[in-house]
Amino acid sequence: MASHIPFLVARDGERLCLQGHLARPNPQGIALQSGGEVLAIFPGPDAYISPSWYAKGPSVPTWNYAAVHAYGRVSLKEDEVWLSSFLRRLVLRHEAGNRAPWRFEDLPEDYLRQMLAGIVGFEIAVDRLEGKWKLSQNRPAEDRPRIIAALEERGDAAGVAIARLMREREAL
Repeated sequence: MASHIPFLVARDGERLCLQGHLARPNPQGIALQSGGEVLAIFPGPDAYISPSWYAKGPSVPTWNYAAVHAYGRVSLKEDEVWLSSFLRRLVLRHEAGNRAPWRFEDLPEDYLRQMLAGIVGFEIAVDRLEGKWKLSQNRPAEDRPRIIAALEERGDAAGVAIARLMREREAL
């Protein structure tokens, strides 16, 4: 089961923690009540790779990508103080760039309590992080510069980002 949600990163001593929230009726929120290990995926850029960019064939299209997988134990955070603090920090982070930022503190107290009752917070104590990538490392060395050049020539943001990652990996 998966949900696309924003996280805040926190530290509990040396331990990395991810903090988030879900609507109470969300089936994933209900599933989190049992605790246990969970996975949070942070996708990076990704791009289509054409076999026409290879020196030799036959070949098929593929996909290059980069992502981070965070594994850890989840605990629910349902008290109003934790939820309010978390939501204030989340709003501050995402409103910071706005010319006239929306203020959490401007909500009427009764409305805020009603909204807080409709969500469940949680924290993931991260046990391990895994970087995942496919950057054409399975292709012959002669193909990788061709792929990088084609992605850069195409010019879309994701393709350029993948080309940059490929170029960095080539330098290693």
